[in-house]
Amino acid sequence: MSYKIPNAPVDTRSPEELAEREYGRLVSDDYLYVSRHPVGEPLPTPVDDEPPYIIYISTYISYLILIIIGHIRDFFGKIFKPQDYEDLVEKNGYAPWYDGFESFYVRRLKLRIDDCFARPIHGVPGRFVKCFDRFRSSNLRYTYTGTSVECLNLSSYNYLGFAQSQGVCTSTALKCADDYGTSACSPRAHCGTTDLHRECERVVAEYLNQDDSIVVSQGYGTNANLFASLADPECLIISDELNHASIRFGIRLSGASVKVFKHNDMNDLNKLIRNSIAQGQPRTHRSWKKIIIAVEGLYSMEGNLVNLPEIVRLKEKYKCYLFVDEAHSIGALGSEGRGVCDYFSIPHSKIDILMGTFTKSFGATGGYISGRQELIDVLRTNYITNIYGESVPPPILGQIISSLNVLTGKLNKGEGAERLKRIAFNSRYLRLGLKRLGFIVYGSDDSPVIPLLLFLPAKMPAVSRLLYACNIAVVVVGYPATPLSSSRVRLCVSSALTKEDLDYVLTKFSEIGDLTYLKFGSGIAGGSKIPGEPPRWSIEEVLENNTEDCKKPKLT
Repeated sequence: MSYKIPNAPVDTRSPEELAEREYGRLVSDDYLYVSRHPVGEPLPTPVDDEPPYIIYISTYISYLILIIIGHIRDFFGKIFKPQDYEDLVEKNGYAPWYDGFESFYVRRLKLRIDDCFARPIHGVPGRFVKCFDRFRSSNLRYTYTGTSVECLNLSSYNYLGFAQSQGVCTSTALKCADDYGTSACSPRAHCGTTDLHRECERVVAEYLNQDDSIVVSQGYGTNANLFASLADPECLIISDELNHASIRFGIRLSGASVKVFKHNDMNDLNKLIRNSIAQGQPRTHRSWKKIIIAVEGLYSMEGNLVNLPEIVRLKEKYKCYLFVDEAHSIGALGSEGRGVCDYFSIPHSKIDILMGTFTKSFGATGGYISGRQELIDVLRTNYITNIYGESVPPPILGQIISSLNVLTGKLNKGEGAERLKRIAFNSRYLRLGLKRLGFIVYGSDDSPVIPLLLFLPAKMPAVSRLLYACNIAVVVVGYPATPLSSSRVRLCVSSALTKEDLDYVLTKFSEIGDLTYLKFGSGIAGGSKIPGEPPRWSIEEVLENNTEDCKKPKLT
């Protein structure tokens, strides 16, 4: 596929106008909310509404039709257009590069809607994001016009809006570039660990109320090599079935035994731990050297939270170790932004291994591992990502340190608290509004990740393109990232968005939902207007009542 992207168009707006486009102004304290779960109350099970059976039937029939048509095209294409199928047929005595069905989904579905998955952008992915204009001149090639369109951004993980072109974080990053250079191996940085790296690790550990931490330059790599430093074939790792690919890869790399429990199912987890302790290791039935429970704080594809209070109880009951991946929850949840422990009012000391990334809430790159001093001391000697990976560049460290200091109030006092309250309000406001309009929405009320179910494959490009025409940028997700029947739009909420932005999004979603028949839900999850009346709300009713209702304790 050709991506000859032109230079980004020059933006001639003033710094004040650019700042407004990157991070919207708060116009009322009514649009603030504190993200915290009531202490002692069980985590409510989200109401996952189901569509009519005809929707599921239509979804599978749609994929069946795509498969049949695709096979017909492949059969005749190999005969009449062999030049287009060189990779799928024998050539000069060589076997084909891959089987036709092996790449079938990519060729017959993904490439046809690739404009929905691969939209190149430029500039800051803040409140608005700039997407390059292009048109498809053939199935595999794009032509760029040299212009771009500015879209309301619901597609980036910039949860707290710290990825800005100006402000205290940007100033600190620029100063670090001047003082240390732009690379960890620049002459002034003396290649490798500097005082800035140690300061960043100290700030992270202090923010998480832990003894120490390790900062690395790769988010995926943080998990990919961690378990090899913690476990061996005599250890057992019990993993949630929806854990991220980096966790699953890291577990396989460690050589430890692995068992999977149903997503957030505490009864299944309890039985699995109990049976594993009773049976011991395979063949020898010796006791496990250690058992590690691996979960995520916020599941980025489902939008729901880990049942941390119950998992901590099971961990303490059976004397297991607990690993929590807070890639999406750190900075985005809790009254102080300290992740799921903060959200559930659970001391961080109850978590043995805390992992997170800086690529989401903090507008930087890389990841961290935090925990007790004994753990971190061991990891400094055998954690491959830390030993052999590149050091984090100084400007990135400056971005991390400054954003954490904003959240703790050491810089720009009050700004961090406002950002946290804004994302909490925005998340609840948009989610409740979509539910009331009749959309099927997954996840917890306070989650900034809002998956809206589409089901039918044809609706992925339809919704994405219609929203793009309304200058709204979203992410559509389908198989294999989700089950075949559960394609979805994944909305990523940011504190940079204003209430007016969210009202515009709700209005356009309502129109597109009616046009494409997306309002499968009963609307019950959003609350009934009047007892005895249909639970779905009109867009006017949603905009009139949503502000106060989204702050009520139990939305689901």
